[in-house]
Amino acid sequence: MNSLVSKIIVAHGGLERWRQFSLLKARLVQGGALWTLKGHPATLAETTITVNLLKEWASHSPFGPEAKISTFEPDRVALSDAQGKVIEELRDPRSSFVGHTLETSWSELQLAYFAGIAMWTYLNMPFLLAHEGVVVEELTDWSEKGETWHRLKITFPADIATHSTVQTIYFGDDGFLKRHDYDVEIAGNTPGTHYIDGYIDVQGIKIPTRRRIFPRQPDGQPMAEPLVVSIDLHDIKLS
Repeated sequence: MNSLVSKIIVAHGGLERWRQFSLLKARLVQGGALWTLKGHPATLAETTITVNLLKEWASHSPFGPEAKISTFEPDRVALSDAQGKVIEELRDPRSSFVGHTLETSWSELQLAYFAGIAMWTYLNMPFLLAHEGVVVEELTDWSEKGETWHRLKITFPADIATHSTVQTIYFGDDGFLKRHDYDVEIAGNTPGTHYIDGYIDVQGIKIPTRRRIFPRQPDGQPMAEPLVVSIDLHDIKLS
C-alpha cells in the first residue's frame, strides 16, 4: 500500500478495524441549491442513510413524503414501499443521464442513483483507497485556509460507480481529509469542491459529520457560492 494511503487509513481507524463492520447507518440532514435545481427540494432533506461497506449498495429511508425506501446498486436502482414491495426500478441507471447538464431535472429514480453513488463513496472514504484496482498518484501540495494540504489523485476502476473516474483528495499532516474534488459526470461533468470536517470517533473509526460542496473553478479554487450541497450526519452507527 502506498505510504500516504496507509497514513490516511491509519488516521481514520485502520483497515483492520474498518473490516470488522459491514454496514454504516446514520441520520442525514441535507440542504443546498442542487436539490431544488433538480426538482426535489425536500425529498432527502431529512432521512436515514445506510451504506454497505463490503459491496456497492446504499439505501435512503424515508425517500420522500410517501416514506418510500430507495435501493441503489451500480446496475440497478429501485424504490419500494414501507413493506418492501418494489414500486419502480431502473436498470443500467447511469445511461439514463446521457446528455444531462447541471440544469437537467431528475426523476425520483435518478435522484436515488445520484444520492446512492454520492453517499456510498463519501462514507466509504478513505478506506476505498485500499480497494482493488484503485490507483493513487501523489500530487503537489496545496495551500488553502492558511494551511498546507497534501493531495492524492485517485483513479477508480470501472467496477466502482462514483461521481467521476478521476478524483482528488486533500489531507493534512495528521492524515485527516480536508477536501475532495470531482466532476459530477451525470450532471454535465460539473466540477465540485467538497469540504470535510466535524470528525468524531464512532466505534474506533474517525468519521466526518459535516460536508459542504461548492462549485470549482478551472484553476482549482472553489467559488464562495452557491452552496451546492450541505450534508450533516447524526447518530452514526457501524455494525
